[in-house]
Parts: sequence; C-alpha cells; structure tokens
Amino acid sequence: MNGLVVKNTGNDVWVRFADGQTKTCKVKGNFRIRSIRSTNPVVVGDIVEVDGNNQISNILPRKNHIARRPVNLSRQIHIIAANIDVALLVVTLRNPETSLTFIDRFIASAEAYSVDTILVFNKLDILDKKDNDELQHIVELYEKIGYRCIKTIATQNTGLTEIKAAISGKIALLSGNSGVGKSTLINSILGYAGAKTAEISAYHHKGMHTTTFSEIYCLSDNTYIIDTPGIKGFGAVDMDEDEISHYFVEIFAKSKECRYPNCTHIHEPECAVRQAVVDGAIADSRYTSYLSMVEEVASNDKYRLK
Repeated sequence: MNGLVVKNTGNDVWVRFADGQTKTCKVKGNFRIRSIRSTNPVVVGDIVEVDGNNQISNILPRKNHIARRPVNLSRQIHIIAANIDVALLVVTLRNPETSLTFIDRFIASAEAYSVDTILVFNKLDILDKKDNDELQHIVELYEKIGYRCIKTIATQNTGLTEIKAAISGKIALLSGNSGVGKSTLINSILGYAGAKTAEISAYHHKGMHTTTFSEIYCLSDNTYIIDTPGIKGFGAVDMDEDEISHYFVEIFAKSKECRYPNCTHIHEPECAVRQAVVDGAIADSRYTSYLSMVEEVASNDKYRLK
C-alpha cells in the first residue's frame, strides 16, 4: 500500500494513506545502507510502499528534492524534503537578520533540483524607514531576476491570501533561518495552532529551534505545507564548479556573452559577467554569493580527494 510521508522523527515515520488514515511506520534497515550519502533515507514528501507490518519496504522515485550539506559533515547530505512543487523561503531583515548569501544559496540549491522559489518577507511591522528602504531594494533585486516576492506580517494575517493562492494545489516547502516566523506563518495559514512557536533570544537576536523535524500540514485536499527545522547554514550540494553559474539565472544568461565558453567568471579576460557586475547589471551581493559557492565546492572536492 502506498502513502505519503507526513512526518519523520528519525525512529518513527508517519505515513498518510489515500483513505485518510495516518499510521506510524518503521524504516527497514537496508535503506540506511542504500542511502549512505544521506543522513536520512526517508523524508517528508516521499511516496512510500508500506507492508502489512507497517514497515516501509520501498521509496517510489522522487521527482525532486531539496538537500543541504551540514557545514561540519561534508561527506554527507541532509535531504530536507522530496516531491516539492514550490519552495517558500521566509526572510526577515531584523530579529533575526537573514543574509543575502543565505538567500542566494537556498535559491541556487532549489534551482539545482528544479524547484521554484518564492521569497516571503516577514515581520514587516518591526521595520523602521531605513529598514523599509533596504527591504524595497532587496525585493527589487530578486524580482528583477525573476523571483516572486511576497510581504507578510504573520501575526496580523497580512499577505496570507497571496501565499494561499501561490501554493494552491501544490506541495509547498516552507524554510528559513530559525526565528523568522515559519511556524507562526503556518498557524496563520491553517487557522489553528498546528506548529510550535517560540520567542527570539533577546541576547543573540536569533531564533530558537521550535520545529525539530520536518512535517506536512494539509491545507486542503490537494494543498500541503511542509514545515522544516530552522536552518543555520546552506552548503553547496551535488554541484560541480562549472555548474554553479547555471543556478544563478542572471549570471548564466550573461555568460553566453563571455569570450571563452568555459569561462569561470573569476579571472578570464573579456568576461561579460564580471563586466556586468562592474556596470551594476548584476548585483555585487549575487556575484559574491556565486564566488563563495565556487570556493566551497572546490574545497569539498579537495577534501574528498584526500
């Protein structure tokens, strides 16, 4: 019998079946051997086969997934969720601050797995005029290169109609740093307190983890939201150095004008990408993020060769 993985706590996996029942299942040990490069063989969003003993005997082929490489565990990847239609990255300018590098790394990873990304800017109510000017600049930066941006105040239900319309009929992944308001946003969308929430650390101005594992919430018969644990870092996964530019859409588009077909956009003469950065056609922040990912992949390759 096939079902959808709606929660995975490590030892137990909750699977929802077509008749509406949800059962607690176990993963057969051989999955851990087959998925040795991954820290978690079965993930939320997987369609799995379950036998009569409530054991997961097979995982159906995934259409996609989003993964990250833990910064201190470079030999393995952690798959966040599978079979995703759209990824919503929740971003806050303050309390806590989401870095542009984090945004770019998330987008690049989503692009690598053919997942559309929407940026959700939350906590607008705590921004002053200077912050709002910065927000407008960031929104314009990402909208210019083709990414949809939605502004929200989760605690006041602002922007929820737009989010609901964007995810209707889809499996949507909600991700972001700890403390950006993912769980509050989900509760506002659902209309009930399904996800745990917590306060921001007053000392560090950073979020405290309230979601410790990924879980799917059902908004309607065909609309699902995946709540994920807060992510501190987003390392490059399953990328070669020469592929990274493909996942920065404006860099990839401009690269066709470079003199050399295999231009890395780092040191080659007559590089259209670097010239576009100088001219302001490509944002400095985006180019810096690109360079950091190239450097990381190069370092990972050297590490794996040791």
